[in-house]
Amino acid sequence: MRSEQRRIVLQFFLFLTTFVTTTLAGADWTYGKSIFMPEYSWSDFVSGLEFSIPFLLFLTVHEFGHYFMAAYHKVKTTLPYYIPFLPLLPSIGTMGAVIRIQSRMYSKKQNFDVGLAGPLAGFGVALVILFYGFTHLPEPEYIYQFHPEYEKHGLNYAESVYQDLPDENFNVSFGENLLFVFFKSFVADPSKVPNPHEIMHYPYLFAGFLSLVFTALNLLPVGQLDGGHIVYGLFGFKVHRVIASVAFLGLLLYSGLGVISPKDDPSDLILWIPLSVIFLYTVLTALGLSKTDTIMYALILLAIFLILSWALPQAKGYPAWLVYVFVIGRFLGVQHPPAEIEEPLDEKRIILGWIALFIFIISFSPAPFIIK
Repeated sequence: MRSEQRRIVLQFFLFLTTFVTTTLAGADWTYGKSIFMPEYSWSDFVSGLEFSIPFLLFLTVHEFGHYFMAAYHKVKTTLPYYIPFLPLLPSIGTMGAVIRIQSRMYSKKQNFDVGLAGPLAGFGVALVILFYGFTHLPEPEYIYQFHPEYEKHGLNYAESVYQDLPDENFNVSFGENLLFVFFKSFVADPSKVPNPHEIMHYPYLFAGFLSLVFTALNLLPVGQLDGGHIVYGLFGFKVHRVIASVAFLGLLLYSGLGVISPKDDPSDLILWIPLSVIFLYTVLTALGLSKTDTIMYALILLAIFLILSWALPQAKGYPAWLVYVFVIGRFLGVQHPPAEIEEPLDEKRIILGWIALFIFIISFSPAPFIIK
């Protein structure tokens, strides 16, 4: 009982810490109020609640979706562990939340239901956050309180201010996904929709956008991510293996496109070519191939990167995804272990599974954050 009490105290402490760090991050991103400023006040901290409350609500509903579905199937789990991240650098104050499965799931149906429940529940919250955010946009002049220097350019400031930003300026532009495009086109007042560079100043849009990013990350149809459980349930072990491998390799190819080029300085290539081979070999071990085949595929992928960079020098991927590729390849894995009970899913579950895959498509941003 003591260990159980210690675990609950730890989880409560992590939640409170994450609440504080996300609120600090919200005040910093939205209003430019950093805790490291001498004049930082309690009201500055409170201003961050407009971001932290909706975003933590999304994370909490997502994780409790898993938790309650696991309880329904009598699968023992922990309550969520929230992962705080101190806003020392530009961050959102958290790396998410997880629950730990403490007993084995024996059937494909259990894997499917528990994996599906979190994204569906969290996505419902994300829709509410985005709908509220897009239907309660302030007037376009709202942005002047953060960037008074924009006012001299008028409401067409985007045509001028983003063209000649100093190199030392930290500037973030938010990418697109299909759901965001839908809300901008059919729900919001077009005259009030913010420029992609300024979404962080709209806390509900910021929280909603991040909710979609987290949803898409979880629904990637790989390994034992939520999307992996869903694809395994829909198609079975063999087809999942193919889909997961293709999705993983596709993300790897897109992430690394343009990172290394035969036109780079030879002294740089001497360093980057062996490092690239080591990285590719490390992540490709997740495919479960022999060492010889893994080395061969690493060399083939490196050759593909070099050829594409030479033939299509303008084609650029999104290198930030390489971090997620590494986490999957090194820690999460690509393949899904077979379940002891392989009963087919009923029609309702199949429909919900396809809905989840559709949610992945409309939530995924090829380049969610563009930092210059």
